[in-house]
Amino acid sequence: MEWIALNTHEQDMKSEIRKIIVQVDEVLQEAGQAVNPPTRRALAMAVIANPYAGKYSDNLDLLIAIGEELGGLLGERCVKALGIQPQEAQSYGKAAIVGEAGELEHAAAILHPKLGAPLRLAVSKGAALVPSAKKQGTLGTAIDVPLGHKDAAFVRSHFDAMEARVSDAPRANEIVVAVVVTDSGRPLPRIGGLQVNEIVGQDGLR
Repeated sequence: MEWIALNTHEQDMKSEIRKIIVQVDEVLQEAGQAVNPPTRRALAMAVIANPYAGKYSDNLDLLIAIGEELGGLLGERCVKALGIQPQEAQSYGKAAIVGEAGELEHAAAILHPKLGAPLRLAVSKGAALVPSAKKQGTLGTAIDVPLGHKDAAFVRSHFDAMEARVSDAPRANEIVVAVVVTDSGRPLPRIGGLQVNEIVGQDGLR
């Protein structure tokens, strides 16, 4: 199996990355109405080797370290794909799909202890919890990456999700790690609640 090499500081990463996929979803019309400016969601996925595939380990520190690397890498790729400054990012989310030879806990190790801090740095601030999802699957398995406003979880206009899927992953000994960043909420939101211009951004809720 051949793994890609990253450049500059990324060459020293603990992650063995087979591929990175970046996609942008841009909505121009909804229900016959123009969406102006368009709503945009960027998805960045890394297909990585699972160092614990096929074996049980009490210590998952390597995956925790990999999560920390990927939070920054994938967050930065999303921001770059949107063509925005970090402070212009509005919502975010994370997810992982573990291959057959791994465990659900392997996804938890990547997503929860350390991925969030570098992702927050990539999008500037991020007072709110990063919504997350995880599952076990095989080639082409899809997962919905849940989304919420990065600074205020109560902003209803940003409750959303984006599907992540890689046609040839995860293989049995792989994990697909996905991060989504947006520069907007849903198209044409109109269910009330806290508005973006009302965010205080201190407690992660409001």
